[in-house]
Amino acid sequence: MPFNLLYDDRRPAALAHVRTPDEVRACLEFAQTTRMPVAARSGGHSYAAYSTPQDGLVIALDGLNGVEVHADGTASIGPGARLGDVYAALARAGRCLPAGSCPSVGIGGLVLGGGIGPLTRQYGLTCDQLVSAQVVTGDGHMVTASADSEPELFWALRGGGGGNFGIVTSLQLTTAPAPELTVFSLRFPAGSAAAVFGAWQDWLPSSPRELWANCTISAGTPPTARSAGCFVGRPEQLDPLLDDLERRAGVRSDARTVLPKDFLGAMQFFAGSSSKQAFAASSLILRHRADPASVERPLTSPTGLDVIFDGLGGAVSEMASDKTAFPHRDALATAQVYAGAKPAQSEPATSRVREVRDQLSNVLGDTGAYVNYIAPGRPTDDYYGTHLPRLRSVAATYDPDHVLAFPQSVAA
Repeated sequence: MPFNLLYDDRRPAALAHVRTPDEVRACLEFAQTTRMPVAARSGGHSYAAYSTPQDGLVIALDGLNGVEVHADGTASIGPGARLGDVYAALARAGRCLPAGSCPSVGIGGLVLGGGIGPLTRQYGLTCDQLVSAQVVTGDGHMVTASADSEPELFWALRGGGGGNFGIVTSLQLTTAPAPELTVFSLRFPAGSAAAVFGAWQDWLPSSPRELWANCTISAGTPPTARSAGCFVGRPEQLDPLLDDLERRAGVRSDARTVLPKDFLGAMQFFAGSSSKQAFAASSLILRHRADPASVERPLTSPTGLDVIFDGLGGAVSEMASDKTAFPHRDALATAQVYAGAKPAQSEPATSRVREVRDQLSNVLGDTGAYVNYIAPGRPTDDYYGTHLPRLRSVAATYDPDHVLAFPQSVAA
């Protein structure tokens, strides 16, 4: 079953638990011959369950899960390695990698869509750390994509989304020495959500790149706000920055946690639950400062829905937009609209997420969406932006028969 139990009725025709690139190629040749739907699955976290095609072939990459850290600081990682295992292996070697927070996410899909997390502003996206990738392309060839080999494919693999061009069987990533970190969480009193979100939008871009933070607004009457984040440094360096956020908001948090952590401990702080869940979700991009009262307005009423703004900027914005396929370099944040649901009662949650997303789109503008939070029904170019024509050209080269096509792929 996929991670999102909203789609637990999906029944693929078969799962192939591959152990080698040759087995991946055999699966793709079979799919091409039979015209059976096919998809790779690293962790199964696709919000639209695209890694579990109905009556299709799932190429399960859980057996390609090795993590090897080399003397030069690079790491060879299998696409089926889960983030929790990746972080543990890197920590043992005294290294770190900027990536996501959920420990059961497979690193393959995360890298290919961008990769946002607690170290993003200091070190960049996960895809920015990609040095090379071994890929079985949609037309069955084994290639190595890097700056010097298959450069167009290499460009596309860094933010162009998983499942569009081929199946990655190995990733070479740069890592950094594991730093001293401090994590924090702030919870603000009910009724202050607009003030906090308005302050957060000004505060984070003006803060040093060592600081990453999110801002979560929870629906209610009235809505509430909280912020959590990570600082590359010590608590005594972070505390004045948190004081500054409260000063800008004009309200003090009623719960404040600041804890020094090593790299692994910090990643575990953000981990949350890795058990399967049922939820409806969609995403937006906060590209420019938004009116906080207008953002709060759609969230004034029933509880059970969150809008989670994850900060960008820093190292993300320092790379030119055309250097990789990730199309949101200039954005302030990604925004995830998320509501828990019961599989038997999915429609109310799905409808509410869609309604809130559409209302927020009117506030934020038509700014796109994040492909790692892909949701059914949105136009393809929402996820790929102005890079879509170039991505389609890459897909036509490496998967000319659309073996890997899915409803919101670049070939759709």
